[in-house]
Amino acid sequence: MTDDDASTVRSSLLALIGSNPTGNSNPETCKEFSSLLTKYASSPNANPNDVLFAIGETIYGCGNLRPVIEMEAEAEQPIVDFDFMKKFMKDVFLSYGVPEARAETCSDVLIEADKRGIDSHGLGRLKPIYCDRMDQGILWPDKPIDVVKETQTTALLDGNLGLGLYIGPYAMNMAIEKAKKFGVGFVAVKNSTHYGIAGYYATMATDRGCIGFTGTNARPSIAPTHGVEPSLGTNPLCFGIPTDEEFPFCIDCATSVNQRGKIEQYARENRPTPKGLVIDNDGIERTDTHQILIDMVQGKCALTPMGGAGIDMGGYKGYGWATVVELLSTAIQSGPFGEDICGVDRATGNKKPMPLGNFFLAIDVESMCDLFTFKKNAGNLLRSLRAGKKSPKGPGRILTAGEKEHDARTERMGQGGMKVNSPLQQNMKDLRDNRPGLKEKYAKFSFER
Repeated sequence: MTDDDASTVRSSLLALIGSNPTGNSNPETCKEFSSLLTKYASSPNANPNDVLFAIGETIYGCGNLRPVIEMEAEAEQPIVDFDFMKKFMKDVFLSYGVPEARAETCSDVLIEADKRGIDSHGLGRLKPIYCDRMDQGILWPDKPIDVVKETQTTALLDGNLGLGLYIGPYAMNMAIEKAKKFGVGFVAVKNSTHYGIAGYYATMATDRGCIGFTGTNARPSIAPTHGVEPSLGTNPLCFGIPTDEEFPFCIDCATSVNQRGKIEQYARENRPTPKGLVIDNDGIERTDTHQILIDMVQGKCALTPMGGAGIDMGGYKGYGWATVVELLSTAIQSGPFGEDICGVDRATGNKKPMPLGNFFLAIDVESMCDLFTFKKNAGNLLRSLRAGKKSPKGPGRILTAGEKEHDARTERMGQGGMKVNSPLQQNMKDLRDNRPGLKEKYAKFSFER
């Protein structure tokens, strides 16, 4: 079964869930679901942790149809050189018709995530987020970036549903250039798409002696405080601040307590979800992990904002910050939000484009004070935080934002590259074997016997 066939079967399963949510009350529906799920399980990249298998077992009485995947120890994972990996990713983008300069930029954003240890947003995103969406016709490899309106310090751009991986760097670079001339630059983007790690853009600014700030909206998954319906995305907020240390201060995190991937991890470990992270349509803070994953697909529960459900732990703060991101991603752009960017036609189960909004702010430090002095002041503060008294129950070290990513970069550069697990190896082989021109360039990867 090809990846396109698997995607079609998965869409059929989602459509069947939407039209028959009660499942096992209808024998014919159960039979159809079991047949489709069996086909899906036979696809090369079927993930045994996919929530569809849990739904099949719990609601449609299909039994355990999950594919068996042998887990490899991390120590056994091959290490691939960063330069080679970046070149491969660039060649993949080129094979889709992404122009040379833009393909270089896209691959740089992804490889930077892997260098920083943010494995969820590097090579791991190449196929399922960017390539698959281009294959599905909901993301385009080479669309113009139009200037809708511009002043000396601001701009509104239209990305025309091209790759966010080249839209984002273009927009932040524009903000930085404006900041260098006029002290500050703010650029908003409409019709953008997934732009990778937000930290990439914040550190574009810090590399140029600027304070950087960026954010983007995303498909709805967070419920408002005192609400139960998924209404806001996990909407990351990211700040970058230059320092006199080897790395800048860079805080890049979602405005939800966690993301769906964390719930999936709890399911793999057969652990309950901590109370306050998920709320259902009845206002109950859920802990039954496996059922949570099922209900999330059916829209019966939602993630909570930073601080959790309710107001006791400050959930209204995370809700407020998530709303700030949503406003800055839609109000200037007159952009869609909520169900309009969920990525799925609820009536048919078919994929549809997700027009996201992004924003980028750069502030030139030199427009206000000496850059050397600013960096020294920032570094002094951060060093004082790390030198504070440590908890006897902690790891014995206090970190500041950006330090963990710096440590990961140092370790990975020292080991000669990044570890590539079996599923990612398979993704690379699938792309090589199915994209024009790649088989000739990459006849055999270093991890192939």
